[in-house]
Amino acid sequence: MALYAEAPSSSHGVQAGVRQHAFNPYEDNGGSILSIAGADFSVIAGDTRQSQGYNIQTRYARKVWQLTDKAVLATNGFAADGNNFVKRVKQRLEWYEHAHHKQMGIKAIARLIQTMLYGRRFFPYYVYNILGGIEEDGTGAVYSFDPVGSYEREACRAAGAAQSLIQPFLDNQIYFRNQTPAPGQPAPIPGNLPLSTVLAIVIDSFTSATERHIEVGDGLEMYVVMAKDRTTDDLLGAGVLPDGMTVEELGPIGAGGAERTFLLRRPLKRD
Repeated sequence: MALYAEAPSSSHGVQAGVRQHAFNPYEDNGGSILSIAGADFSVIAGDTRQSQGYNIQTRYARKVWQLTDKAVLATNGFAADGNNFVKRVKQRLEWYEHAHHKQMGIKAIARLIQTMLYGRRFFPYYVYNILGGIEEDGTGAVYSFDPVGSYEREACRAAGAAQSLIQPFLDNQIYFRNQTPAPGQPAPIPGNLPLSTVLAIVIDSFTSATERHIEVGDGLEMYVVMAKDRTTDDLLGAGVLPDGMTVEELGPIGAGGAERTFLLRRPLKRD
């Protein structure tokens, strides 16, 4: 009887599976950033390649931004979130300067960034930030952040696609991990390397990362923030920088102090 007839099966004997629709608002656009603090300077650097998978979207996309005369911010991750976040940070710093007639210090900027990131923790900016610059006492400082606002001050930090390649190198060269001092010599202290040595480490880091990682390359931008009254002979002196590198001194932003900021550019491999 039809009342007890079996339900017709599909022609292939397999029922259609459950179909799920998902929306992912984020994208990883590659590239890498790093920052190293010295006794009276900081170096903040990033490459200029922006990619999506195996496609290069542009060969010049800024990842490092000057915020004040004492602070520079590097961003990496989702490029759209990074550009929007930098815009909002600059807006908050402009409001502060209008209200207090002075620029915000780097320690306060680090706290501001932490508050802004944590406030978006349920739909976070997909951005890893590194803040470098000069403290109120004239020493170099580096603050690193995760996307939801956890941060700490360090002597050096790398982030981005080539972090796993660059950070162990920095641990060895800046923190002197796995190094044994010569007999009778004191253990070196992180954060006291000369500027010329730090610049060489940054260049070597990105040069090697470019050879090993397809999402890093095209160009290198390095910002050097110097404390006031510091000599520039170890940066602008003859024969200090390698061939092919250009140097530009950036003008003061607002009513800052006597700190000086230089922008160094160098081409990287374009493969």
